[in-house]
Amino acid sequence: MKRALAIFKSILTYLVVITSVGMMLFTIITMSTVNRHDRSFFGYQIFIVLSNSMKATDFEAGDLVVAKKVDPRTLEVGDIITFQSANPDIYGSVITHKIREIREDNLGYPVFVTYGTTTNIDDLTTVSVARLLGKYQFRIPGVGKFIHFLKTVPGYILCIFLPFFILIVLQGIEAVRIFRAYRKEQLEELESEREKLRQKHEETMKLMEEIKLLREELVAKKSEEDIPKE
Repeated sequence: MKRALAIFKSILTYLVVITSVGMMLFTIITMSTVNRHDRSFFGYQIFIVLSNSMKATDFEAGDLVVAKKVDPRTLEVGDIITFQSANPDIYGSVITHKIREIREDNLGYPVFVTYGTTTNIDDLTTVSVARLLGKYQFRIPGVGKFIHFLKTVPGYILCIFLPFFILIVLQGIEAVRIFRAYRKEQLEELESEREKLRQKHEETMKLMEEIKLLREELVAKKSEEDIPKE
């Protein structure tokens, strides 16, 4: 039973450590990469979908979408692109929509007419090359909701603070156990030393008693020898 309990505690500790470190790394990575159009990883960028404008066909609010920087001239009608909106109402917001039409500006660069598949209505402004962030690659369902939750106070407490708190408590319990075991071992060693000293004392007293008896015998024998014989 003790061995099984020890194994369970070890497994629980490892799980808490892995969870705590994993959540910490996940938080650091997401905070520094997700929704950061100025940063990319080997050309890939990650964004949280905020609306259901593409729910009819591809992804929905709360999903993560991964986009990759590409040559704008390689894009075709029907491709899905991620861009910064020029719409005054949502200026600068990151949008991921489908290309309906490709035009050219005065310099010959492509300009994209985009739309959301849910409403099938063209966006109010076109997408220039300067505002293009990348081509949609794939989605990670629901992770965006978790990231949003992680940024809240309950999310921080539940996903980051609580695992580390549990880890600290487990380590504290283990430290107390080790300390008690050490104290017990020290007390056992002290008791053992006391027992050895007691045994030595008894042996010494026994030896002294034997010596005393021997002296008494010698005295008695000498006394008998000193008695004159008739």
